[in-house]
Amino acid sequence: MAATANLKLTLAGELSNALDLGAAIYSPKYNASYGLADGTGANQIKQIFSDTRTIAASGAEDLDLAGGLTNALGTAIAFTKIKALIVKASAANVNDVVIGGDGAAALASLFGDVTDTIRVKPGGLFCVVAPDNAGYAVTATTADILQVANSGSGTGVTYDILILGTA
Repeated sequence: MAATANLKLTLAGELSNALDLGAAIYSPKYNASYGLADGTGANQIKQIFSDTRTIAASGAEDLDLAGGLTNALGTAIAFTKIKALIVKASAANVNDVVIGGDGAAALASLFGDVTDTIRVKPGGLFCVVAPDNAGYAVTATTADILQVANSGSGTGVTYDILILGTA
């Protein structure tokens, strides 16, 4: 099985201010691009996991990155390094999608502390890329859980998740 990916982030913005005899305009342009080939080294991946998931009100789920996920082709994945993680919260959510915070076996290489979390607001996106050889290390049974939670009660939350890495 082989895996490749191209990740691109593009920003084309404009900041303007009306002046007496004209306008001041600043047009920032920014591009970040990552080409990931098949393999286990720098700028390489071996597996891609993607899914749209829903978490019940006040609920949470633990994604076991070292053997608890299955790719789109039905193969079990045991990640050893995460090269990219993308989480997009549905715009229809009322509550935030909370990533991280598993106190027992959290993905410590991504989060500085096992209790650290990132809140993805409704319609928002979180993305982190680590194309180097090390990536974000996954250690089975001690640092392999990515917890995803619903920040509140009353309604569920839906999110898209993509994980690219080596196995």
